[in-house]
Amino acid sequence: MFNAQQFFNERFSAHLKEISRYLRYIFTGHLVIAMLFIVSALAFYYQQWLAIIPENFPSVLIISLLFSIVASYSPVRTLLKEPDLVFLLPAEHKMGPYFRSSLIYSFVVQLYLVFLIAAVLGPLYFASFPVGTNSPYILVIVILLVLKVWNLFANWWILKIRDIRSRTIDHTIRFLLNFFTFFFFINGEVLFAGITTILLFGLFMYDFYLSKQNVGIVWDLLVEKDRMRMRTFYRIANMFTDVPHLKTQIKKRHWLVALIVRNVPYKQEKTFAYLYRITTIRSGEYLGIYSRLFIIGALSVYFIPNMGIQIAFSILFIYLSGFQMMTLWQHYRTIAWLDIYPVKKEWREQAFTSWLLALMLSQTLLFGLLFMFLGNISGLVIVWLGGTLFSYLFVHGYVKKRLT
Repeated sequence: MFNAQQFFNERFSAHLKEISRYLRYIFTGHLVIAMLFIVSALAFYYQQWLAIIPENFPSVLIISLLFSIVASYSPVRTLLKEPDLVFLLPAEHKMGPYFRSSLIYSFVVQLYLVFLIAAVLGPLYFASFPVGTNSPYILVIVILLVLKVWNLFANWWILKIRDIRSRTIDHTIRFLLNFFTFFFFINGEVLFAGITTILLFGLFMYDFYLSKQNVGIVWDLLVEKDRMRMRTFYRIANMFTDVPHLKTQIKKRHWLVALIVRNVPYKQEKTFAYLYRITTIRSGEYLGIYSRLFIIGALSVYFIPNMGIQIAFSILFIYLSGFQMMTLWQHYRTIAWLDIYPVKKEWREQAFTSWLLALMLSQTLLFGLLFMFLGNISGLVIVWLGGTLFSYLFVHGYVKKRLT
């Protein structure tokens, strides 16, 4: 006898086990320390900025926009897999408890985002609106939670519609109504907030009506949605460890590959020097990680006024880039034919460490140029000297010991 609730419990347990296994690799000691440093620095300067916030700063617009994004983004995690398209089809009429539990799980797992954005925007709200001048912040959070539930159900109902254009229009209208509901309510315009809430509720009821007109479960769409969300998680986890579930995407990038390998001589001992360079450029994750870390670090340096913190952030992101690119060493460990290359192991180690050092020094150069753009010559000299020394010690003192 098929028990839908028991099936969900088993699927949920397996899902948690898999997620927790990768989270252990993501939240390593190095990353946690770096994250604490970044969050502490940003919180400090955020508090300083709030003390001098301009009177005409569009606080309502920003808070409403971010709250509406959080409310509208309410995906349903069904935990379905491709074999379910065949094996669960006969039990479709018994799947009610399974999907109810999926909705509850989807809401609970997204609460962290609600409370995170509420905690981040709370100081901005109280700095912009003294107590008693606008709607109480706790009431705004309650409305966010209510709209989050409404949007979650609406997303579930609209998934029974196969037409992607109809789903896109529905999501767009809901987002706009969510935005204006928050905007009017925070401004104290209760009448207009009530009107947008009624319109939003009417749209939810229309989605519910559409779901009743399409009785069957769109299995392939649910499986595809869940597969894409898990792929996103695997891509993040793949920055820290090898993920066998994730198929590597290869991009040609001919001009960039030609630029990177043009100075690599055609010699036996340079085999891996060539291979690591084209892997970095053509593989789907390495170039993206490297670029994103530099962009985030550059924005942090640009907006932080203190030179000491700017230099610390520069060195931190040089370190994070080197740490993340270390996974390149293990990129081909499952491909046996590389072991038959007539190439000495020390040549491979030398190729890897040289390329990793070059990547870290390139980022050191870019951070230094950013300081020059900001007119801070002292910072440029310190970053170039400090970044170069740190990169050399990191590669030859830390990385070399961990090459196996």
